[in-house]
Amino acid sequence: MTFSALQIAALINGKTEGNANISVTSFGKIEEAEDGQLAFLANPKYEEYLYSTKASVIIINDALELKQPVTATLIRVPDAYSAFAKLLSTYQQMMQQQLNGVQQPVYISSSASYGQNVFIGAFAYLGDNVKVGNNTKIYPNVYLGNNVKIGDNSIIHPGVKIYHDCVIGNNVIIHAGTVIGSDGFGFAPQADGSFKKVPQIGNVIVEDNVEIGANCAIDRATLGSTILRQGVKFDSLIHLAHNVELGENTYLAACAVIAGSTKIGKNCMFSGQVGIVGHVEIADNTTITAQSGISKSITKPGEVHMGSPAFEASKYRKAFIHFRNLDSLAQRVTALEKKS
Repeated sequence: MTFSALQIAALINGKTEGNANISVTSFGKIEEAEDGQLAFLANPKYEEYLYSTKASVIIINDALELKQPVTATLIRVPDAYSAFAKLLSTYQQMMQQQLNGVQQPVYISSSASYGQNVFIGAFAYLGDNVKVGNNTKIYPNVYLGNNVKIGDNSIIHPGVKIYHDCVIGNNVIIHAGTVIGSDGFGFAPQADGSFKKVPQIGNVIVEDNVEIGANCAIDRATLGSTILRQGVKFDSLIHLAHNVELGENTYLAACAVIAGSTKIGKNCMFSGQVGIVGHVEIADNTTITAQSGISKSITKPGEVHMGSPAFEASKYRKAFIHFRNLDSLAQRVTALEKKS
């Protein structure tokens, strides 16, 4: 696809500087872009490339003052990163609109139904009573179990497995390899030392505007529902156990693990490799730093927690100073003992 700088500026409410009629056909990183490509500059670390790049069009911040002449056409916006994200989203939607129809071979139950402008890729499986909304894209090798419901404008990438009775909302993106609705980890210890499986008869509910990364596992509830509220964002390789509830707009980075029946508040941010025990509650607006282990509820909204076991970050940093000094303190104690 070919777009002029003027057309791009209109899409992102920007102002052009230079040749507004120049066209681009693809995207490139500012340090690597070639003639005919569009780049952006948001991080000052990369400003040096603004004056040497071969990109034809560059999106920059309104506030950026040029230190040297620039050969590219510039599009100035209040926030270059957000504007570029909007542009990429628009481009992606245009590309996806070209995907329509049902490829062969597929299996679609006679009781399944789907809306308008749907794409269903080859080797997909749609079980009994599956319902797929308008403009939704089901990529190849997707499995949708009986009674699964998917809303409008959602994207289910290749190899996703959604077990029976799960509900996926509107504008949801689920990346390749993710499994939704697998059994929760429920086993009852027996007198002879063995374990008896507890049937998991609930489901998973994913509300609107959620994005789930690749190769995640989201377990179905034992009873009731495991729930991802609207706006939740997942990185890849995340495990959510049975009956967990995540509040609106909560963000989880890669390799987070949340044990069963934990309730997470709204607008929380968890860095990579965070682990949370079961049956606890995390207050709204909580931030948890990388590799932290949460062993009890966090009841005060807006706190930052770190460490394992984690506690409030300012206290952790003070404690860590003492921890680093433990060796010298031990040596001093040993020396004092020898003197006595």
